[in-house]
Formats: sequence, C-alpha cells, structure tokens
Amino acid sequence: MYLGIEIGGTKLQLGIGTGGNLEALERRDVDISAGAEGIRAQIEAVGRIVCQRYPIEAVGYGFGGPVNSADGTVVTSHQVSGWDNFPLRKWTEDLFSVPVHLGNDCDAAAIAEARFGAGAGQQVVFYVTVGTGVGGGLVIGGELHGLSDSQARPLASAEIGHLRPGLIAENAHHTVESISSGMGIETRVREQIQFNTQHPVLDGQEIPTQELEASFEDDRFDLTSRCSGDLEQLTAQMIAEAAADGNGLALCAIDESVRTLGWAIGQVVSLTAPSIVVVGGGVSLMDETLFYLPLREYAKQYVFPPLRDRFEIVPPTLGEEVVVHGALAFAEGAKGSPKS
Repeated sequence: MYLGIEIGGTKLQLGIGTGGNLEALERRDVDISAGAEGIRAQIEAVGRIVCQRYPIEAVGYGFGGPVNSADGTVVTSHQVSGWDNFPLRKWTEDLFSVPVHLGNDCDAAAIAEARFGAGAGQQVVFYVTVGTGVGGGLVIGGELHGLSDSQARPLASAEIGHLRPGLIAENAHHTVESISSGMGIETRVREQIQFNTQHPVLDGQEIPTQELEASFEDDRFDLTSRCSGDLEQLTAQMIAEAAADGNGLALCAIDESVRTLGWAIGQVVSLTAPSIVVVGGGVSLMDETLFYLPLREYAKQYVFPPLRDRFEIVPPTLGEEVVVHGALAFAEGAKGSPKS
C-alpha cells in the first residue's frame, strides 16, 4: 500500500492505494496565507492518521511547481510561499520512515494517464496540461522520458509551454504558455480592452477592418460587464463563456491560444511521434467547439505531414485524482530505494 500526495496552489490531496487503484482519498483546502508550513502541518496530521490505518510502504509526491527529483528538493512554488529549496523528500522520510519520491505534478499526471488512463497500452504518450500555465510530460514505454533507476529526471523536459512560437519570439517570456494558458488568454483580452494591443508574437498577424473594430467596441463592453468593470477579475472561464455567446474579441483570443497550442503539439508530434496526446487542465474544459475540435485541426495543419493521421488528441480520463494516481506510481517506484 502506498501514499500519493498532490500539493497544489489551492488543494491538497492524499490518496492511499496503488497506481490506478485508489483505496481512500483525503482532500484539504490550501490556505495560501499559511504558506508551505501550513501545508506541511496538514500533511503531517493527515499522514499520521493514514499510516495508522494502512501499511504504507512508500510515499510519492506530485508537486505543483519545479522540483529536483535527484536530491528530493522543491525548487519553488509560484502560488505558495515558503517552498524555495525545501528538502521535502528528507522531511517526509524523517516523518514517516519510508522511501519517498518527489516529482512534478504534470509529470505525475502524465505517467498516470499513460499507464492507467487515456494512453493505457500505448508505447509513446504525450501529456499536456493547460491551466494557469502550460506543462507537458513525455512517457515512453510507461516511463517518463529521462527517468530511470540510475538517472534522475532533468529539471526541465518536455516543457511544451516554453516553446517559442516563431523566429521573432526572441524574448524568453514570449512562449506558448504566454499565449495559450488561462493567464495568457486573460492578459491578451485585458490588453485588447484597455490598450487595443496584441501579444508581441501575434502582433500584425491580423489587421481588423473598421467594421470589425466597431463590433469589438460592443465586445469590450460585454466582457467588462461580465467582471463588473474590474478587469483584474476577468477570468479565462468568463472569456470562454463570452466566446460561446458569440463575443468576437473573446473568440479571436481563444482561437489564437488554441492555434498556438496546436502549433506546439504539431512540433512535439513531429519530433517524438506519440500515438496519443492527452490534453487536460482547466482551459480544456471549455466547449469542445472552442477547444478540442479546432486544436485537432491546427495540430494536423502544423505537424509533419506523414504523421498527420498517426496520432489522436484526447481528453484525460482520471479526473481530479490524476496527479494522485501518478504520485502513487512514483511511490511504487520508490519502494526498495534507500532513504536519503
């Protein structure tokens, strides 16, 4: 029996079982104001109860941010303070006296969907999560690319969100993530409403007609009304809802984000030839006519032509527990390894 732990910016999940088979699940809300110390206190409290009830042999983590799996430390968290360079593996081993594997949450989700979810049975699976950011994980033969018993995974691998779309994307911040993520969509629309400006990589691709600009004035008013005049409260979900209602400005922003993501997937498929690309995350939950259907067409447009009909883009199947399933798989792999 293993313990898989997901640490996110808003939720903490602790699952007991094996990869693909959850015996029990404990969920807790994350209090950002309490920082990393508050999350660790939750893990300690719930973990001690779990270890009394179940014979836990190892622990695996799916952490919401960059980690160093080799030495078991958290690099940082972009949502919760207090995680910088924290030795989470050693802290957990000292607490529960079992082997621990620390992995990134996107890697955990990738391994879970490849082994137990939408990619089960496939040799090469690429996983993409599109939420606040854009992350990726490449799984070959059921194992994460670059991960083996003797070699820890590099800090950065399969980072599709950090591809730069086009030769003019010279700035390290002009990435797929800056256009296709939920935050990217929100920023794009806010800047259109306030300044009528575009993302630098996209600027000049479309020259609106006077008629289109006139209709955009109505669209700006509509979007501003949806957030009660406070553009900082305008979310990607609101923009998706506006697009579904025919708001032209919202439709353009989402189309740009989906086209860019489709371009990126096309590059990944051209290089790695996965048979399945699993795309999840909060942004993917919008109407499929806005997301999955055009995404599939754009990916086929940009991929190496001989591979055009050799891959599928599908939604994930493991739901909110996907990272926990992956963390359980990490724990299973950690069993028998020496403690640090």
